[in-house]
Amino acid sequence: MNSIAYKIEHAPSYAQLTLQLASQQTVLAESGAMAAMDTGIQMKSKVRGGLLKGVGRMLGGESLFVSEFTASRPGELLLSPGVPGDIQHYKLAGNGLFLQSSSFVAASPSLEMNTKFQGFKGFFSGESLFLIKVSGSGDLWFSSYGAILEIPVTGDYVVDTGYIVAFEESLSYSVELISGLSWRGLRTGIFGGEGLVCRFQGQGKLWVQSRSLTPLINFLRPFRLTR
Repeated sequence: MNSIAYKIEHAPSYAQLTLQLASQQTVLAESGAMAAMDTGIQMKSKVRGGLLKGVGRMLGGESLFVSEFTASRPGELLLSPGVPGDIQHYKLAGNGLFLQSSSFVAASPSLEMNTKFQGFKGFFSGESLFLIKVSGSGDLWFSSYGAILEIPVTGDYVVDTGYIVAFEESLSYSVELISGLSWRGLRTGIFGGEGLVCRFQGQGKLWVQSRSLTPLINFLRPFRLTR
């Protein structure tokens, strides 16, 4: 399959993805991510993988629909994530990658995307109960809130649950209390996500973001309008 030509601009604070589609080339993007495009590109909304998989995507925090863009002649497509931050490209070659549910931006149509239930790992971390597993061969772009840092893991590595963006399937993980957290803070840790971390084990790449939305949401909560 031919790679999709791309350019990432305005990173890491307000990254925007520009795709240069060849004639008859197709790309999938998260619904609502399109900022601008040439008139030779046609857009269709579709439920990726059928209705049941689409519902799984919705439960995972994504849109039920994805947008499919196909170029009738060479053209440019501009995509902007929903929150200010960075964009990362990853080339899959038969391997798999896990994304947090809000990170998907765009992908080659040859890639398979499935929602994976995290069970109590997700519940106790205070994060989404679902991850997106991407597999196959093709181009993938994902985004973050803030800048993205790529970390090569060999052995053990610990990350706060609110900062995880993506990781290769060669890494296993478990959720645990951060060392030194008292039992008094256990309830806050479980239900608020404070004091909980993911311990990654194995060998592979991990991507984390420089900011977390949870502290921002908690800061803004007292200022919201209520009736």
